[in-house]
Amino acid sequence: MSKIVVLVGSMRKGGNTDLLAQAFAEGANKNNIVEIVSVADYRINPCIGCNSCFTREDNTCFQNDDMTIIYDKLRTADIVVIASPVYFYGISAELKAVIDRLHTPMRNEFQIKKLALILVGAATLPELFDAIKLQYKLVLDFFHLEDAGMVLVRGARDKGDVKANGALKEAYDFGLSIE
Repeated sequence: MSKIVVLVGSMRKGGNTDLLAQAFAEGANKNNIVEIVSVADYRINPCIGCNSCFTREDNTCFQNDDMTIIYDKLRTADIVVIASPVYFYGISAELKAVIDRLHTPMRNEFQIKKLALILVGAATLPELFDAIKLQYKLVLDFFHLEDAGMVLVRGARDKGDVKANGALKEAYDFGLSIE
C-alpha cells in the first residue's frame, strides 16, 4: 500500500481536471492511501530563485505561504500524480508555482519513488502534450523516479466534457492499477 498525493492544478472546482483526479483517486483508494491536494485551496507564491533555502536552517523558504503545508504532504508520499489542465501547451501557472518551489534541498527528504501524469486539454492536436511530457521525462530521469503512467485527454473544452468520452473510466482504471 502506497501513499499517493495528487497535485491538482486547476483553479476551476468541479472541472475536467478535478473530475479526472477524483476518478483516479476512487480507483487508487482500493489499494492505496490517496490525498488530493488542489492548488485552488492554497496560497502559493512563485519561487523567486534567490536560493536562500539552501542556506536557511531546515532549508525553509523565506516566503510565508501555504507551501509549507504542501512540503509536509510530499514528505510522506510514495507516489505523486500531477493533474493539470493544459494552457498553451503547459501545465497551469498555479501548479507550476508549486513545482518550482520544489527547487529546495528539502526535496531530498522526500521518499517519492513514482510519478504519474493526468492532463486534459481542449485542443485535439496530436502534439498537445508533447512539451509537458518532455519536462516530465526530464524530471523522471533527474530524480531517478519510476513512471507510474499517464492519462492524456484531448478535446475536453467545457466543464464536464470528460463525462462523455470514457476518460473517467480510464482515470479510474489507471488509479486501480497503481500498487
